[in-house]
Amino acid sequence: MTTFSLPPNHPQRYLLNNEVHARPCTSLYAPERTSHIALMMTAEQRVEEREALAVLCERYIQPPPAAGADHFVADLGPFRLRWEQHGEFSTYTFYVHGPFNDAFTETALALVPAEWLKSLPGQLIVGTHATIVQSDEQGADLDVISPLFSDNTLIGSDVSGGAAQVFTDFRIHSDGFGRILIYDRRLRSRQLGRLLQRMFEIEVYRMMALLTFPIARRLIPQLTDADQRLLCITTEMSQASSNEADLLDNLTMLAAEVEHSQSSTQFRLSASQAYFRLVGLRINELREERIRGIQTLAEFMDRRLEPAMNTCSAVERRQITLSKRIARASQLLRTRVEIALERQNQILLESMDRRAKLQLRLQETVEGLSVAAITYYAASLVGYIAKAGKEMGLPINPALVIGISIPVIALLVTVGVRYIRRAVEKAQTSNA
Repeated sequence: MTTFSLPPNHPQRYLLNNEVHARPCTSLYAPERTSHIALMMTAEQRVEEREALAVLCERYIQPPPAAGADHFVADLGPFRLRWEQHGEFSTYTFYVHGPFNDAFTETALALVPAEWLKSLPGQLIVGTHATIVQSDEQGADLDVISPLFSDNTLIGSDVSGGAAQVFTDFRIHSDGFGRILIYDRRLRSRQLGRLLQRMFEIEVYRMMALLTFPIARRLIPQLTDADQRLLCITTEMSQASSNEADLLDNLTMLAAEVEHSQSSTQFRLSASQAYFRLVGLRINELREERIRGIQTLAEFMDRRLEPAMNTCSAVERRQITLSKRIARASQLLRTRVEIALERQNQILLESMDRRAKLQLRLQETVEGLSVAAITYYAASLVGYIAKAGKEMGLPINPALVIGISIPVIALLVTVGVRYIRRAVEKAQTSNA
């Protein structure tokens, strides 16, 4: 074998390559009885689940699942077990090969220890018994198999190019389990395993998708009420006499309620659409052909499941639309409040400007009075000095000295006051 010198492998190369080969379908041969349960799990219950699996494997002297494994297959003697862990739930499938008398009375689950089943954590969301029988090309007699489904409306079809037939009624029977019947005409073992897996997945994904339907119905009146409240707020916004502060408070409260509702239900609403798409994909993979007189699985889902999913989708879109409308209304109201504040600020600035002009006039008046007062006192001092000089024998006329000093003093005082004012204004401008 030729070897090549290549760059080092990406650390996840083999992990990613092996991912597409993970969880291979079980090889099955008719006749076969199977029981399938799906349990909703929390993070804490997943730890308990691994402990329960270890207990079951120890009971039948088999190694438990590896640490961190999310699927496990084991032959425990009386039955075979397939365990898979998914994002929100875990599934257990029990297989028993060999002949039987009654298709849904002698179930595979009857061979599983009852006390161990009772100890499993989580909540049962799906429980289904499936029976596989060998058939010729003629296929099933509907009159014969109808009593197996309590004479409920049968849903079924030829699948895999006519190599098998599947029948169910999508009902929970008195034992708490649904029922699936497969007639194997000429399927290979892997094909039969894939067919059964698809039927179980259709049942599980259908129920997981429908988990959102009660939530959607509960949300409809809440969204209607929120829509009416938003209408009242926007109607009041259009009136000039409305109180913007009260409107903004009401709108903020409404936005918080809608955001909380959307945050708490968004995952479930999105998950329902993902599960619904998986149901459609699994049904398409069956390659159904009609059996005269009964509905196909695709027809049943179109008439019963799709309307519920359309309701969930409509509620999700309505939530998003309402959130956007509230955001637009909030923006408009904030713009309105900002404009009102700008008008108030403009009025305030105009008032401040008028007050500043008045203060300037008063200041100029005060400056004039100050010049007169200072001149008066300075001229008086000059007069006292002139009188003192005359008493000393100097040839001075005090009245004349005072008269001449007054305009000089007034001029000097005026220049000094203006200089001081300009210095103060310059200092204020520099600090600003």
